[in-house]
Amino acid sequence: GRVEMVAGYLEDREFMHASREFVSVTGMYRGKRVTVLSTGIGTDNIDIVMNELDALANIDFQTREPKPDKRSLNILRIGTSGAIQPDIPIGSFVFSHISIGCDGLLNWYAGRDGIVVPDIEEAFKAHVGWDRHLPDPYFVHAGEDMCRRFEDCTVKGMTISASGFYGPQGRVLRMPLAMPDMVEKFESFRFGDWRVTNFEMEGSAIAGIAAHLGHNAGIVCAIIANRYFKSSDTDYKPHVRALVELSLERLCR
Repeated sequence: GRVEMVAGYLEDREFMHASREFVSVTGMYRGKRVTVLSTGIGTDNIDIVMNELDALANIDFQTREPKPDKRSLNILRIGTSGAIQPDIPIGSFVFSHISIGCDGLLNWYAGRDGIVVPDIEEAFKAHVGWDRHLPDPYFVHAGEDMCRRFEDCTVKGMTISASGFYGPQGRVLRMPLAMPDMVEKFESFRFGDWRVTNFEMEGSAIAGIAAHLGHNAGIVCAIIANRYFKSSDTDYKPHVRALVELSLERLCR
């Protein structure tokens, strides 16, 4: 799996554990302590992972109270994704400067409006014709430091985090879509220099919860398909490995 691929670059592994889809390995890379963790699929899993990572860093398990001195973690999702713009080729890397949550997770937490980008939200909903039965989408910036680490080696992205693989990403098997032209509307949306670049399924919850809790988070994905051209690469592991190597270098330099 991907955890083992990333963990293969670590030295002095000190911890390995697996529970259901959550697999973690901690070790050293170029003198820095790194934990590699699989989250499973979807923002519901991310809600567990991000809250429990923060608890490990910032809650005293003896008193069950927050620690007085808060610790900020560097958190990076390394994923795969499908592009929706014609100029983003398979094999490129997209860093999500903004993540678009179509899952509604962040709406369950107080303070949502203090971390989102409301003007883009409203323009996006108007352009797409957002269905009233769907959760309000939320737009969240990645951590500024993480953006700087990747700005010269990746495509600048504004990424949809979908709440499912089929309907929420415009795929049809036997059930018709509530918004049949959704992907085309996503592709044509513009807000200044911003455009929707790609789909994935976890980044908005990572960026949103990190922003709430004071962590420095980012999402970077290898593009393994292009929805505009209906093309894909089934032999995508070399792209993922190249992204893993780049990510470790940028995180630990």
